[in-house]
Amino acid sequence: MKRFAVFICVLLSTAAFTASAQVAPSAIARQFSLTAGGIGSLFQPDYGPNRLIGVGTYVDVKFTRWVQVEGEGRWLRYNQYANIYQDNYLIGPRVPILHFWKATPYAKAMIGVAKMNFQYNYANGSFTDVAFGGGLDVKLSRHISVRAIDFEYQDWPKWVQNTSLKPYGASVGVGYRIF
Repeated sequence: MKRFAVFICVLLSTAAFTASAQVAPSAIARQFSLTAGGIGSLFQPDYGPNRLIGVGTYVDVKFTRWVQVEGEGRWLRYNQYANIYQDNYLIGPRVPILHFWKATPYAKAMIGVAKMNFQYNYANGSFTDVAFGGGLDVKLSRHISVRAIDFEYQDWPKWVQNTSLKPYGASVGVGYRIF
């Protein structure tokens, strides 16, 4: 009976040492993820009297907790005044500020190109676009998240005749974490 008790203790001790509470320790676990989503936007174009409404898409690539990149495309084509519309194609770093409950507020700084159509189709052009913003993503499930709010302030530094344009606006949307 004594040998059986020693055998059971050795067996359980061996199992306890080889078992682990996590598949991979959290410090070295794979953190890479890719999320793609769609957004609806309302922007003040800083040109013309109407706010522009549009749709867009975004992709968030997370390499580590602090190393993230966001790319977005936005087509502000609705509620036009005299055929004025704007499109944006931006990419840049995204930094999560903190994480509480299922929500993650973030800040971002992006650069890219903006395209604009002027009134009555008189002209159109492509301009450098620098954008700063932030928002709040709320995780609903392992794969689905809601972009509760995303605010963006843009600067088109070399717009027309060395003036600048400063559109700003907000977006909401839904994302799907691919992996």
